[in-house]
Amino acid sequence: MMDRRAFIGMVGRSILAAPIAARAQQPAKIARVGILDAGVPHLFAAFREALRALGYIEGQNVAFDLRSAGGRPDQIPILARELVRANPDVIVSAATLPLQSLKRETSTIPIVAVVGDAVASGLVVSLSRPGGNLTGLSFLNTELSGKRLEVLLEALPGLRRVAMLNDSNTSQPYVGATEAAARQVRVQLLRFDIRNADDLERVFLMAKRDGAEALTVLASAFFNANRKQIVDLAARSRLPAIYESREYAEAGGLLTYGQDLTDLFRRAATYVDKILKGTKPADLPVEQPTKFELVVNLKTAKALGLAIPQSILVRADEVIQ
Repeated sequence: MMDRRAFIGMVGRSILAAPIAARAQQPAKIARVGILDAGVPHLFAAFREALRALGYIEGQNVAFDLRSAGGRPDQIPILARELVRANPDVIVSAATLPLQSLKRETSTIPIVAVVGDAVASGLVVSLSRPGGNLTGLSFLNTELSGKRLEVLLEALPGLRRVAMLNDSNTSQPYVGATEAAARQVRVQLLRFDIRNADDLERVFLMAKRDGAEALTVLASAFFNANRKQIVDLAARSRLPAIYESREYAEAGGLLTYGQDLTDLFRRAATYVDKILKGTKPADLPVEQPTKFELVVNLKTAKALGLAIPQSILVRADEVIQ
């Protein structure tokens, strides 16, 4: 028969072990990641793949709360409000309008941004010390906007009149940078402000009527979401065009020069990982692109009857035949 002291010791050990076992059996915390997509689901797919590679498995340790505007800027402020009310652990978004909308709704939920110019848009105080609840990646579109016009002129020497498509849903510094570049190369810039997809066909008709010889499309998530329509209208109007990223060239656009957007969205996953592990957004400097690419669509050039100079072709990161 067990003596009284041995019995009490055994019971004590069982009581002490019970909380430890209970803690061990508790399910892992599921991180809640909000996504506000202005209309570029293929890029957020790259972000989710990168997050998975870091060990975040949907349904096991991460859940996504997605709000998608489907290329409709008027829906973005509404969706931003909804997403903030859902109170996820961190929110990921891209482009100025969605991020400004989110910043108006919350100063506490961490936000990871992929945006054209984080400082000029008023989203962060500085790249090295963002402050507040937002950090992420800023991809130099102010500087690149003027550079794209230079590339367009090199590809098509003798241009005198170029149409510029601007997303007027939000104020961007890209317009001024492109206008300054146009003055330097002595090209007349015809500015067309666009608020929604219904404006596009009318604007292309106006551009042709006003004598535009080519087109530069400023960086915009709204434009990217409607890139197929824009590229098709440029082809129908026989306007050679330059765009911000390879997605346009893959859709049939003539030239693209800019950052690798897919790479930036993958890098956004590392920010989310750090924030979920306890790092504050204010302590994470905003990064800039390390990879730029020039893509030429020779099939489109042929359809337009254009011969792209060898100086462009030898520098191209990809030539689509």
